[in-house]
Amino acid sequence: MLKKRIIPKFLVRNGRLVKGVRFHENFREAGNPISTAKVYDAYGVDELMFVDIEATLQGRSATGSIVERVSEEVFMPFTVGGGIRSLEQIEALLSSGADKVCINTSAIDNPAFVTQAASRFGDQCIVVGIDYQRRPDNTLRVVAACGHRPTEHDPLVWALRMQDAHAGEIMLCSIDRDGTMAGYDVDMIGKVADQLEVPLIASSGAGTLQHCRDALDAGASAITISSMFLFSDHSPIKVRTYLSTNGVSVRAQKGSHS
Repeated sequence: MLKKRIIPKFLVRNGRLVKGVRFHENFREAGNPISTAKVYDAYGVDELMFVDIEATLQGRSATGSIVERVSEEVFMPFTVGGGIRSLEQIEALLSSGADKVCINTSAIDNPAFVTQAASRFGDQCIVVGIDYQRRPDNTLRVVAACGHRPTEHDPLVWALRMQDAHAGEIMLCSIDRDGTMAGYDVDMIGKVADQLEVPLIASSGAGTLQHCRDALDAGASAITISSMFLFSDHSPIKVRTYLSTNGVSVRAQKGSHS
């Protein structure tokens, strides 16, 4: 059985670590992404994820300089996302030290880009992020451009389409639950996980140890955690210990320097 993964998710703006609620509300600065990454590296988390939240809106790719600095300081796999629109940008980020890239808006604008990227760099390097939100008519729809541009894509249908496009992993992010610490959208996680063959990363909503277990029990292969790590006393060690004690298969605690 593949072990479940714990992935701290860093949102970066102007070179600083930040966190908001529902993508656009109540932003708080949360420190230096490099020093914080070193802390989580010592904790022995499975992976890290960095998302440059301004890159898409500013028409640029995620900042390579941060990627280079992180790769010099930490020794675990990490994924970078934000504004990625070309194979050349992916190559630059991977050459800077990233292990994977996360594609979101550009996948919506040009689904063939995912297939091209997977063909050139390998499926295992390509994560497709799917941000979705509940509309007034109670339907769920994918949203592009960091939550600014609604689409008519159903998140489950879109996840399957991205799998067919050769995405190596799918990251499912509920905008409504982002930063609320009110729990993951386990219903949607379960529906998508039941039909996907590639790993599903559940994102948005972690606030308690039980929330983490709920998302993994629903079928997620991995969970991202942001607010819970930044603004509570829960650490990766606590999460890993809780999950292991409750029968979830996770990797044994071991820092990358061990």
